[in-house]
Amino acid sequence: MQPDAGIPLPQPDPNAPQRLHLLGLQPDELQAWLADRGQPAYRARQILHWLYEQRVARFEQMTNLSRDLRAELQHTCRIAALEIEAERTSDDGTRKLLLRGRDRALVETVWIPSGQRNTVCISSQVGCPVGCRFCASGTDGLERNLGAGEIVEQALHVRDLIRREQGPDARLTNVVMMGMGEPLANYRNLIAALRILNAEWGLHIGARRITVSTVGLPKQIRALAGEALQFNLALSLHAVRDDLRTELIPWGRGVRIAELLDACQHYFRTTGREITLEYVLLAGVNMTSQDAEGLATIARNLRANVNLLRYNPVSGLPYERPGSNASFAFQKQLRARGVNAHIRTSRGRDVAAACGQLRRATRQAGA
Repeated sequence: MQPDAGIPLPQPDPNAPQRLHLLGLQPDELQAWLADRGQPAYRARQILHWLYEQRVARFEQMTNLSRDLRAELQHTCRIAALEIEAERTSDDGTRKLLLRGRDRALVETVWIPSGQRNTVCISSQVGCPVGCRFCASGTDGLERNLGAGEIVEQALHVRDLIRREQGPDARLTNVVMMGMGEPLANYRNLIAALRILNAEWGLHIGARRITVSTVGLPKQIRALAGEALQFNLALSLHAVRDDLRTELIPWGRGVRIAELLDACQHYFRTTGREITLEYVLLAGVNMTSQDAEGLATIARNLRANVNLLRYNPVSGLPYERPGSNASFAFQKQLRARGVNAHIRTSRGRDVAAACGQLRRATRQAGA
């Protein structure tokens, strides 16, 4: 499967005004847009400074631009496409944002503070095409891809919150592409956004502090390895047998686990970055001793760390969260086989912080 191919998306309204989202542009793209309007290249640097350093909300605030240029920007461009629809704060400090696009689409973004670290969990699509049987994100399918600017904008919304609550010098330190959607199925917009998040003129977040989580698209994993960027890669594995994985992740029916692991090996060899295996623990489904043995073998072969995630139940779905004893016993089996395995702390369970839950509840309430 090629990037962005084979995913049915609704067609945009041809009568709707299409404004250029400036947060999705690289400097050379902005310079080209300005050059078409007779503007010098240095204007791009000024505009980017207003967008990312000054974080202005209106073009009229860009006071070192000419009045005519500001009018042109106002007429043809936009700074923001997502507004905060709802916001929930967990007892553990996790903050979940539900953002509404101009087409009324809903996406989720999560801020996870932890000591000196401020992590944002970003969505890449509206809904999700993967349809994992245990996940809320894909219950209504995929509506559309998010543009690069909409992906970047989520990080800026969270950075705004951080600076308001922790002070103007507080930083957004980490990015995880683990929200709604399959990031590698929106490959072009994902890479454009990640370059902006990483760039010194953008949000200046180190590549090794950016993680892309994927259910596993081998061709896109290999393409990502060739981007010459040091991003972390996390594979959402969730099962060690093809039959069970296909049951849990129907979208992966055409990709065998061996093919995924070969692509991950390529990523490791090319980038030198270790892979993380994400494995959601589903009570009575994927936690046998045979599952532990299979997962340990895969992890050792990949030299991968393993993140174990205790399932966050979704209303109406048949899966259950395992107890602490069963979860720690599974972890112990992995560690006994030489695997660096951790049970990831569940954050924000009281505010529906698991992927897609707040959006699903909001849509159901409005039905």
